[in-house]
Amino acid sequence: MKFIGIIPARYASSRFPGKPLADMKGKPMIQRVYEQASLVLDNVCVATDHPAIESAVKAFGGRVVRSLKEHPSGTDRCCEAYHLLGGNEDVVINIQGDEPFIKPEQIHAIISCFDNPDTEIATLVRVFDPAEGWEALANPNSPKVILNNRSEAIAFSRSVIPYLRNVDKEEWLTRHTYYKHIGMYAFKAATLDALTQLPQSSLERAESLEQLRWIENGYRIKVAITTQETIGIDTPDDMARAIAMLP
Repeated sequence: MKFIGIIPARYASSRFPGKPLADMKGKPMIQRVYEQASLVLDNVCVATDHPAIESAVKAFGGRVVRSLKEHPSGTDRCCEAYHLLGGNEDVVINIQGDEPFIKPEQIHAIISCFDNPDTEIATLVRVFDPAEGWEALANPNSPKVILNNRSEAIAFSRSVIPYLRNVDKEEWLTRHTYYKHIGMYAFKAATLDALTQLPQSSLERAESLEQLRWIENGYRIKVAITTQETIGIDTPDDMARAIAMLP
C-alpha cells in the first residue's frame, strides 16, 4: 500500500495571517512540518493557495502544488492536491500545517490503521491525563471522542462526552477514560473523493467538526491511540511558546 502525506497550507488566517511562513529559529513553520513528515514518508507535498508559500517550499527543496484559494476545509484541499499530483497512491494522510512538532510515531500509528483492509478513514486520539484537570477537559478547542470496542470513533464533540451523572466534575478524569482528538487524518483515496462530495450536515455545522458529516453518512473512522501531545499553533502567542520549546 502506497501512502502520500499532504500538508494543506492556507495563507489567510483571521488570527495569524501568513502563519505557514512564520519564522521558527531560521526555518518557516511549514518547513518544520514538512521535515517531520519526511522522517516517515517518502512522498510528502505541501498544498497551498499562495505564491509566497509555494516559493518558500521550493526554496528548502520541498514538493509543492498550488491549489484553489477557496476550499471548505483542509480535506478538500488535500483531495484537489492528490489529483493534481497524479492520484497514484492508495492512502492520503492529511498532516496539519500548523503542528511543527508532529512525531514520527504518530504518523506510524495512523499508517498502522490500514493494516486492517476494511479501514477507510483513520485518525489519532490521546488519553486525557487526570493531572490536566477539568479546565483542559472542558476546553472546546480540544474535541473529545467516544470509541467503540473496535477502536472506531462513534462520536466527537467540543463538549465533554460522555457526561458522568451524579459525579462531581473535578472527579470525571479519575472516574472515566476520556479521549482527546489529535487532528491528523488518513483516507483511502476513493473514500477521500466521496467525502468531499457530501453536503454539510447539521451536526457538522453545530460543532464545526467535519468528521461528524462522515459519521452521519455511515463512514467508520478507525482510531489509533498516541501517548504524545501535538502542539497546534493558532496565534502569534502560540508561536512564541512553540519557539521557546525548540532546541
